[in-house]
Order: sequence, then C-alpha cells, then structure tokens
Amino acid sequence: MKYCSPIFKIKTYNTLSHTGLEKFPAERYEIGPEIECPDAILLRSQDLHDVSIPETVKAVGRAGTGVNNIPVSECSKRGIPVFNTPGANANAVTELTIAGLLLSARNITDAWYFTKNLDGYGESLEVLVEKGKKRFSGFELAGKTLGVVGLGAIGVKVSNAATALGLKVVGFDPQITVESAWQLSSEAIPAGSLEELLSCSDFVSLHVPLNDHTQQLINELCIDKMKPKATLLNFSRAAIVDETAVLAALESCKLHAYISDFPSRLLLNHSGAIVLPHLGASTAEAEDNCSVMVSQQVRDFLENGNIRHSVNFPDVNLSITDGFRLAIANKNVPGMVSQITAVLADNKINIIDMLNKSRGDYAYSLLDINDQAPPEVLARLRSIHGVLSVRAI
Repeated sequence: MKYCSPIFKIKTYNTLSHTGLEKFPAERYEIGPEIECPDAILLRSQDLHDVSIPETVKAVGRAGTGVNNIPVSECSKRGIPVFNTPGANANAVTELTIAGLLLSARNITDAWYFTKNLDGYGESLEVLVEKGKKRFSGFELAGKTLGVVGLGAIGVKVSNAATALGLKVVGFDPQITVESAWQLSSEAIPAGSLEELLSCSDFVSLHVPLNDHTQQLINELCIDKMKPKATLLNFSRAAIVDETAVLAALESCKLHAYISDFPSRLLLNHSGAIVLPHLGASTAEAEDNCSVMVSQQVRDFLENGNIRHSVNFPDVNLSITDGFRLAIANKNVPGMVSQITAVLADNKINIIDMLNKSRGDYAYSLLDINDQAPPEVLARLRSIHGVLSVRAI
C-alpha cells in the first residue's frame, strides 16, 4: 500500500508496560502523558468520562477488558473505535479465582491471622496451635460443583482449571462464541438458565462484563435460588452483585462466603467476606500482555485501518494492496456504501478492494483505491449524512 510515513502521537494515561509501548517504532511515534492533539489514547483505569477528548483522536485503547471508564457511546458517535484486550489477563484472573476457591474452602485467611498473632514458644506454642486449629476446619474442592457464569476467555480457563482440580463444572453463557466452545472442557455441563446453575452449584464464579444487562445480575432473588452455604466469587466488576443482598445472605448464613476483588465499606469487615484490592490483572505478565495487545491493535488501526477487538465497531481486516486506502466509519443505515462508492466513481477513482462490516448501530469500511483521494473528495465523503469519520491512510 502506498502512503507517506506520518508521525503518530499517542497520549498515555496511567503507567503502561514498556513491553507494549516498544511495539510503536520510535521513528514514527511520539508517546507520553504530555502529548497534545494525539492521534490515539492509551490507558488502563483512567476515567475519561470527564476528560475532553481532542478532535484529533482516532482511537482509544484500553489495556484491560472493562471499558466502563471510557465514554464509549460518545466515541462511537465520532467514529472512534474503542479497543480492549480480552483474554490478555485471562491467566492472571483465572489463577486468582482458583486461589479464591481455596481461600474460602480452607478458611486460610482466618487461619493465617490466628497463627500470625500467636504468643508462646516451643511446647506452649504447639498447644495453642492444636487447640485453635479446630476452628478453621474446611472442606475439599474435589467433588463439589462450580457454576461459571460467563464463558469468555477467563470463564473458560476457570472452568478447565476447576475440572482439573476435580470439581464438577456447570457453565452458563447464552452468547458463548465458537472459539470459547472449542476451548471449553468437554466435561463442563451447560446450564439451561442462570437459575438452573445457581440451584446446583456449591460455588458460583462470575466472569461477565459490566453493562446494562449485568448490572446487579446477582441480586436477592438470585441469591435465594442458590444452594444453602454456597460461596459466591466476583472477579468481574463490583456492580454485577447487589452487595446489600450479599451482606444479608452472609448475616443469615445463606452464603458461606463472598470472595470479591472490589473493596467495599459494606463488606470489608464482615467475617464471611474475603475482599481483595483489585488484584485480578496485577501480575507483570498480565500487564505486559495487555500493553502488547492494545499497542498492536492501535498501531494496526492507525497504519492500516484494521480493527480487531473493538467494543463498538466490527472487526475489519483487509489485506494490504498496492493502492491507497480509505477508512470510513458511519451509522449502520441503508444506502451508505452506494453513496460512498458513487462519490469515488464521480471522481474517476476505481476501487481495487473493499470490505464493509456492521455492528449494531455502526458500520465500518476499508476501501483500497487506485489513486489518492484529493481533499475535495474526502470532504464530499465526510458530508454524506451518517458518515462519522473519513481517513486517508
């Protein structure tokens, strides 16, 4: 593909792994938190809802999975893809989830606190240990049933790891992808509904994104359907669970334990809650993986117009040709492609290759053309009602 070599500017929020940032060639990219008028924004947990996103921004990349800290709707209206990194931190979250199972089953945190505060030496210490350890008797995981809600990259890994530990696994995800289904252990049993999963599980582990459909997904009615003395694990997002209902269930001993990666004043000091300081993706490996993945996605988009793992626009990947490339985002309404191609035809510009895909209310096209589109053609394309952004690459 023929193009000049512009200098792209990337504004960063938070600290991103250099392993990922090194994927941007220094001769073509300026990167840093002080960048003004950036072509793209990279971030982890920075809240962009109250941040003015410059008109120059063409992409936003989140080094992580959740995008509730990004104004996705506003970005969509401007034709800005928002990228995330599903699966990049899957192993880290999976390992912590398995640790959560063990923490709850063996009363490890209470036992550790008891032992740490023991006085005495020699035989007197041994007497205190033997006398106190009965309070922390637990149960084994093998043979118990784990219900996994959400079978994406993390849910599948949790299911497979739990199966290897001897647990029976029941999974529920009405939107499971073919890729996830292939990776899921054949020993996992599909549940016909969330209620069915809750009623048969000794442990319930949540691995779903936070959105309008999952806000307080686990509420008082759901908890009432759970087995007595079940354990609930939440390594997704705090708001997926109604914490008031969880507290009531812990107080009444309906729940054996609640394991959460999201500190809450309501549950911090309850003996039945084990609350961690958002450690899910806090490993060096996960941070490297997320940074590398989002950097590669944003670079491919800026340089080639390709989209992969965007939460608001479809995946579009067009092989490189010898032509000139246009990238166009628009509302998903009838007649858009014909209007775009008509503008090119009027200006004697031939299309070498083209790919158009839609996702919900939005669509995205890559067009490789035989001649460079002059400014007046780009202006005509931008003037089409429903076109959100036009970029000559």
